[in-house]
Amino acid sequence: MRASDRAYATLLDEIQRGDLAPNAVVAEVEQAARLGVSRTPMREAISRLVADGLVRQQSPRVLVVAGFDAHDIRNLFEARRALEEAAVRAAAQRGNAEVFAQLAAQFQAAKPETGDAGADDYYALIARFDAEVDAAVNNTYLAQALRTVRTHLVRSRRLARDNRARLSASVQEHALIASSIAAGNAELAAHATHVHLHNALDAILRSIDDSSPEGLK
Repeated sequence: MRASDRAYATLLDEIQRGDLAPNAVVAEVEQAARLGVSRTPMREAISRLVADGLVRQQSPRVLVVAGFDAHDIRNLFEARRALEEAAVRAAAQRGNAEVFAQLAAQFQAAKPETGDAGADDYYALIARFDAEVDAAVNNTYLAQALRTVRTHLVRSRRLARDNRARLSASVQEHALIASSIAAGNAELAAHATHVHLHNALDAILRSIDDSSPEGLK
């Protein structure tokens, strides 16, 4: 792996997990020294994070982690609804029914509420589901737009990770989406996705309200 790719992957993970919090300074020299790379690959890594919208220019010489408050999350889910509903409709028309039937069964068997390992396995299953949807849709432009949304989505998922009741409900919602795609029912797949995203957004916003009156700033 190139040094710039390694630096990008590390910083991306730290931002998504919240180790690098919103408004934390991302200084090229300090980050290069911390991660043991030279300034050129670090500059490339930071430029990619800026392009992703995860790092922003606070002043001419200062870069910081982009904010991620309730307003940002609502905007993210607005884009997510449009993209994911279009994607599952297309997947229902073009996808391999057997593949999505197997995914539906795996969602039914998932137990994300049992602890961190269960939650990790569940999010890995979601990643496989997303990859199969992308493959079925076979649309480079839609896949690229979804990749950007998913990059930011990881930041919001950590807010719902400890809500075991929500994770349990999410399993059933994903099972219905996958089984609808397997059945070739595009409208049911889109409707189930709409309901899932509504419930997910509501849970995340309530988590923000419960954790801090200031939200995520």
